[in-house]
Amino acid sequence: MDRQTTAVRAEHRFDINNLKRYLVGKLENFSDSTTLNVQQYRFGQSNPTFYIETADKSYVLRKKPPGELLPGAHKVDREYNVQKALHSVGFPVPHPLLYCTDTRVIGTDFYIMEHVQGRIFRDLRLPGVSAAERSALYVAAVETLAKLHSLDVRMLGLLGYGKGSGYCKRQVSTWTKQYKASAHKEIPAMDKLSDWLSHNLPVSDNEVTLVHGDFRIENLIFHPTEARVMAVLDWELSTTGQPIADLAYFLMPHYWPSHYKLIDTMGGVTGTEGIPSAADLISIYCHCRGIPKSLPQKNFFIAMAIFKMAAIAQGIYARHLLGNASSANAAEFGESVEPLAELGLQIALSRTLTVPTPDQLFLQSPNGQTVLHRIKEFMRKHVLPAQQEVQKYYAEHKDTPERWQTPPVIEDLKAKARTAGLWNLFLPAKSGLSQLDYAHIAEETGRCFYAPEVFNCQAPDTGNMEVLHLFGTEEQKKLWLKPLLKGEIRSCFCMTEPDVASSDATNMECTLLRDKDHYIINGKKWWSSGAGNPKCEIAIVMCKSKTLDSKSNRHGLHSMILVPMNTAGVKKIRPLTVFGQEDAIHGGHFEVHFDNVRVPTSNIILGEGRGFEIAQGRLGPGRLHHCMRAVGLAEWALKLLCQRAAHRHTFGKKLYQHEVVAHWIAECRIAIAQTRLLTLHAAHTLDTQGNKAARKQIAMIKVAAGRMACKVVDCAIQVFGGAGVSDDFPLAEMYAYARTLRIADGPDEVHLSSIALLELRDQQRGAHSKL
Repeated sequence: MDRQTTAVRAEHRFDINNLKRYLVGKLENFSDSTTLNVQQYRFGQSNPTFYIETADKSYVLRKKPPGELLPGAHKVDREYNVQKALHSVGFPVPHPLLYCTDTRVIGTDFYIMEHVQGRIFRDLRLPGVSAAERSALYVAAVETLAKLHSLDVRMLGLLGYGKGSGYCKRQVSTWTKQYKASAHKEIPAMDKLSDWLSHNLPVSDNEVTLVHGDFRIENLIFHPTEARVMAVLDWELSTTGQPIADLAYFLMPHYWPSHYKLIDTMGGVTGTEGIPSAADLISIYCHCRGIPKSLPQKNFFIAMAIFKMAAIAQGIYARHLLGNASSANAAEFGESVEPLAELGLQIALSRTLTVPTPDQLFLQSPNGQTVLHRIKEFMRKHVLPAQQEVQKYYAEHKDTPERWQTPPVIEDLKAKARTAGLWNLFLPAKSGLSQLDYAHIAEETGRCFYAPEVFNCQAPDTGNMEVLHLFGTEEQKKLWLKPLLKGEIRSCFCMTEPDVASSDATNMECTLLRDKDHYIINGKKWWSSGAGNPKCEIAIVMCKSKTLDSKSNRHGLHSMILVPMNTAGVKKIRPLTVFGQEDAIHGGHFEVHFDNVRVPTSNIILGEGRGFEIAQGRLGPGRLHHCMRAVGLAEWALKLLCQRAAHRHTFGKKLYQHEVVAHWIAECRIAIAQTRLLTLHAAHTLDTQGNKAARKQIAMIKVAAGRMACKVVDCAIQVFGGAGVSDDFPLAEMYAYARTLRIADGPDEVHLSSIALLELRDQQRGAHSKL
């Protein structure tokens, strides 16, 4: 598109020769002989903006408008400073070159930046492009906004740039004052809307990121031919505060009626082919930022955005009346204030703005959403950047005893997580989170092999802590649960046996015999995960009680007992390998023998013969956590798949352009989405109806999650080729985990049989209820 410039308007003229003399020696290749051509941009309602052209380069100048200004407005120095910080980290902004405070040069403060060549769309409907490109441009815009909100204010050197928390409260107050200072007549709807906003401030007003303050399509420069944002313009209103206010301002036209059109640059977008819905853009934004795809109090943010737009329109019209407006069409804004205010008030008082998307069917509690956001930030800032150091540790200690130790970097991360309060999140009694709340968190930790341990949420410790919390005596809790919760020790769970088919747990032969005030344990166990870690001090062992009548209920013969790992007769025989790997990062999976091991009778959990009862309480939440971690792992694998498919070429085109690969990507996305919803439904059932009612849902996800994760990782391996089965990438390790999941805690076939029986029972009950 053209630059849409005109000759400099009379009220904004300045001495071009003065400007040239000032720039000599300050801008590259500027000399006394340099010829300047200056034009003014027709658009831009706030600070006058000028296009400056020399023989070999182009620049943009931004200055304050002349005359008396509203308090706090037109801070061009802030624009310059924030663009300088953003440009230094590669965020798309024009390169700021210099700032001038000498008002003798052109009459006001100003700054100069490099001109960015590209497309600027003044009409939000993006005329002149295809529907597909229109969609891609909007997606690029919202992805850029998410990138902005993901930047660390501290790292940008902008810690004192704004006032931080309480942004929405300040915004309502600021725009109310701005409106009242510039109002040319009384508008009751503006007063009512201001009052409603003041009394309905969001509970999330303490979230702080860098915010643009005026993020619109009009303030973006897109690549001349690609759907890519080259630069974000007009940073006058930028500050630090609640990022959703930025998103709502961008989405504001989506909530205007289809006929709603105030002036050319403020038309609604509803019904325009190709423009994504507000719900889709919100979903993309939330995915890019790694936050829940629900926006509590969304109507507040949309109403505040419209109120702000109305106040800005009033200010523009006021400057028109004073004769110092920056735009030639400023007079039109006066007629838009009241309709905007009435629309904002209507939205403010409405109960809901959109129909929930599938991802919103199983929403977290507000506390769960807050914790998930903090987990994602912690993962992004601390956990994921440590992956190379963790890999290096295990590579260096591959064949040494140190491989069973927890790497120092993970111990440091655990200390940070505990200090941050991100600790023992799996246990509702400690975290205050529901199973549904934690399910979302478990998915996030599934995106990194060691992440669960960082938050003291790793298996098998979580299941063992759950058992001790639910069924342990006060003495057992003091001796073992307390240090486990603190992360001072680790534990293992000894159930599966090498000499019997353990898919039928009643086959277990490890024996438990009472001898006065002790129990004697004899037998072999294997796949005792975590037993290799030197901090593993306690095992929960499933045994067959020899003192119980063998003719009784076969599910009433087994017991669980606490066995300290340093007890005489406990022998760690060997670490088992999973596809040739010892899985040292998870403490290995050991074969453990118990030869006449004696422990006090006080170590029995709940009582003899209660082992299967305890197992049901332990395995329900544990399986849920495994399944959601598998969803997170699958998301990780799909991301790697897509990255590889987008960069590798075969037979003259990129991998994703081969239909088979494109179909794999689509099938993987479908499978992940299905499994996520199925698992969240199981979590919801567990929360609302308990373990027994959730048995079928838990069994279903146990089958679905393992199969899904295997499929997704297998597709990724196929796209990576030979690299996919090597140690150069994490896919082989992912596959080992995913394939093991189809056996651990019961093979698929056992769960399928259970599902069938439960389904038949439910069908019979349904048939009887109709009689």
